Formats: sequence, structure tokens, C-alpha cells
Amino acid sequence: MARLLNTYGLLSFDCYGTLVDWEGGIIQGLKALIDRLDKLDPIKDDKIAILRRYVYHEGRIQKAFPTLKYASILTKVYEELASDWGLGETILDGESAAFGASIGSWPVFPDTLAALRELQKHFKLVILSNVDRESFNKTLAGPLDGFKFDAVYIAEEIGSYKPDLNNFQYLVHGCEKNLQVPKEKILHTAYALNHDLVPAHNLGLSTCWIERKPNAIGGELSLVQDQLSLDFQFRSMEDMADAVHAAFNKGVSAGVQ
Repeated sequence: MARLLNTYGLLSFDCYGTLVDWEGGIIQGLKALIDRLDKLDPIKDDKIAILRRYVYHEGRIQKAFPTLKYASILTKVYEELASDWGLGETILDGESAAFGASIGSWPVFPDTLAALRELQKHFKLVILSNVDRESFNKTLAGPLDGFKFDAVYIAEEIGSYKPDLNNFQYLVHGCEKNLQVPKEKILHTAYALNHDLVPAHNLGLSTCWIERKPNAIGGELSLVQDQLSLDFQFRSMEDMADAVHAAFNKGVSAGVQ
């Protein structure tokens, strides 16, 4: 029998990609570099190709430097992309660092804040994010409008980046110790399949996929179906909030659709 949404006590969220428009923020932050590409360069207008190359470098650098602040990771990624595109010598002083510092200005999705406010009526809400504290605080004060989460667990303080299982173990330990919520009451919610939902599932957490389609780098479900069994799946945070409202008011749950 499928488990109901109203049987959980805590929702843990990936932030960038699920609540914040990570892909849109990256593309906007790379605009100065993209604008320098030759107009005939096929990658210039290929958002998916740009983002996939970004993810390649980000993952490689995070693995090599697991304790490096996320803003510094982005600075390095910017420089790698410039090199890939033959633009390394065109980077201005401070340009790559400005990209790293842009995290706090990336916008939330239009449905994020209203959905969080509805979900907060029924669950404790926790962030598990591949970010540094300074950058997250800027996001929290700006795009997230000072929203009050019950806990925020970030890569800078954990000492590794997702999909490392250590991050999810840290989440579970923190929720159990600080919020008195056991593992079986946690529902990890994210748009990134490989970075979030597969490792969460491997650790025995319940999982909820926020599709956020069309997205370029959240992952394709067909490629990880043998590694993951989703408990819930929604097109957006708004749809999840609507399902939660129904579950608590009518005793029903949409589950995986």
C-alpha cells in the first residue's frame, strides 16, 4: 500500500534547482562569457549544452576539492568554461569571482514561497544544499524573502558535496538529534535525480521528485530507474503543496503519478 503524504513529519529540500532557479541563474551569470562566443558557434544558443558542460566541470571540481566553498567552485568553473571556449585570455579582472558571487541573486521559482508557506503548516522544513553559508544567507535574505527553515545543512559545514552519502547521513543525524524527527519520517524532496534522489534512496530515505520541466540538468528518470524507486513525483512545488493540502484535509495522497 502506498504511503500517504500526511504520515511524514519533515521535508528536506535541495535548494538550488528545486526552490531556486539554478539553471536560469547560471545562464544569466555566464551571459558575459556567452556573449563573447562567435555568433556562428553552435554552443552560443544551446542552453542544454552549456549547462551540461557547466555540470561536468562543477562535479569534477567538487570531487577534487570537497571542502572548497561553493562560490570558489563557481569561480573555477567559469575559468574552465572560458578555456573550453577559447576565451580564457578575455576574462576581465574579477569577472570569474563575480560569477561565484552571483549565487545570492539567483531567483526563486514563482511557486516556491507560496508552496513553502503551505508545507510549513504541516511539516518541519530543512535545507540540504551544495552551497557555502555566505552564499546561502544571501539567497535567504533576498530571493527566499527571509523564510524560516527549521534547519539548514550545507556542504561547507558538512565537508563534502552531494551526491556523497556523507551529506545525507549528516542530514539524518541532524534531524534526529536536533529536531527529534526519525529517518522514517523524512521525505527528501529535490529535482536532481543523480545528486539528490538516488543517494537519498540508497540511504533508505523516502524520496519526492519535483520535475521542474523543462530542465536541462536535473536528470532523466529513464536513466536511473534501476537505481531509484520514487515515493512521490510532482511537476512543481505548487503541485506538491496542493497534494499536501489535500492529504491533510481529505486524508488522500497523489503519490507517484
